[in-house]
Amino acid sequence: MKHKKFLHYTHTLNNVVTNQAIADLVQSSGLLEHIKELLTVRSQQYETPYASLALPDDRALFLQVETLAQEKKLLKPTLVLVIGIGGSSLGAKAIYQALVGSFAHFNCQQPQLYFLETVDQNYTAALQKVVETALAQGENVIVNVITKSGTTTETLVNFETILTVLKKYRPADYYELVVVISDNNSSLHKQAKQENFSFLSIPKQVGGRYSVFSAVGLFPLMMVDIDCNALLAGASDILKNSLSTDLKVNQSAQSALMLYLYYQQGYRVHDSFFFAVDLEGLGKWYRQLMAESIGKEYDVNGKRVCRDMLPTVSVGTGDLHSVAQLYLNGQKNIVTTFVSVEDIQKKSEYMHAFIEGTKLAYQKNGIPFSSLIVPSLDAYGIGQFMQCKMVEIIILGFLFQVNPFDQPNVELYKKEVKCLLIK
Repeated sequence: MKHKKFLHYTHTLNNVVTNQAIADLVQSSGLLEHIKELLTVRSQQYETPYASLALPDDRALFLQVETLAQEKKLLKPTLVLVIGIGGSSLGAKAIYQALVGSFAHFNCQQPQLYFLETVDQNYTAALQKVVETALAQGENVIVNVITKSGTTTETLVNFETILTVLKKYRPADYYELVVVISDNNSSLHKQAKQENFSFLSIPKQVGGRYSVFSAVGLFPLMMVDIDCNALLAGASDILKNSLSTDLKVNQSAQSALMLYLYYQQGYRVHDSFFFAVDLEGLGKWYRQLMAESIGKEYDVNGKRVCRDMLPTVSVGTGDLHSVAQLYLNGQKNIVTTFVSVEDIQKKSEYMHAFIEGTKLAYQKNGIPFSSLIVPSLDAYGIGQFMQCKMVEIIILGFLFQVNPFDQPNVELYKKEVKCLLIK
């Protein structure tokens, strides 16, 4: 399998992002030394917080997941249900949407992939009915429950709901239909042992939002025949660029430097503007990646800094008729990354004209932007995009001097919810 096309990244130079400003920041921050450090820690596999960098080339992990997926495929399921939230579902959901398309559930391809993420009663009831209908007709349903901690409230509540349905229709062998993905020795792992559920672990230091190339993303995607070999090949190949000290080829570093420089000048919003409807899920995946990684009250030295770069998602051309007015004429605090697909632009002169016309309008109105062109809408291209963005955020965390791997304040709402439920 040979793939030659890579992501193409460009940014506009102006009085904020100049070649000299970039060079000065690289020198003062010690960025090149940090990139060298990333190369070193990558060789340490899963022993450091940078563990996710080892995932694309971990063939043993890949084969373990593939073996279980092939085993479950022998059951010929018509439906695969992922129960998870945030980093446990957004990555696989984004890839599925991008590669299978927005109308996946209206075609005859089987099995179909569904996601149960929230505790919306109406949505859960509707999805529960889909599962019950399939089981009542004698069909098999694979339920893939994912939570790294094994304690995520929304996930466990939804899992118990669906597990009750499985036990009702398949009392003798319901366990064959369940695959648990969690940390080793989590409470959910212990339940998996007790009830004989299949189990796949997440490497200890791989955080949820960085876990898409682990079993978290690979298992459900393999179940619906996404080319995960190509997905990981794209991620592995772009890592050669993203971990290069030659910044001319390092798209991750280029983007991180641009975002940091604009932040220093008061730009507090980063809008990812996708000119492909089926890439909206990638925008939502990146939104979590940036928000949880960069939005920190304290830096690595314990100093209160309150980093607050807000990631937003726009989709063209539809959002040109909803938020473009604000972007073009509102307060100048937004920096934009336009994301497009080269193959789509070549096929549609209209799409090409809208993309280029939008960039010209931004330029004339002094709205800063960069462009990221994905070579093709396939697994290889999506793998490149996601890995490039993960390294971008790691580097941006270094520039901001915050920990890009923790999310300490996410637990605040969980504590309040548990108190209310106990009452």
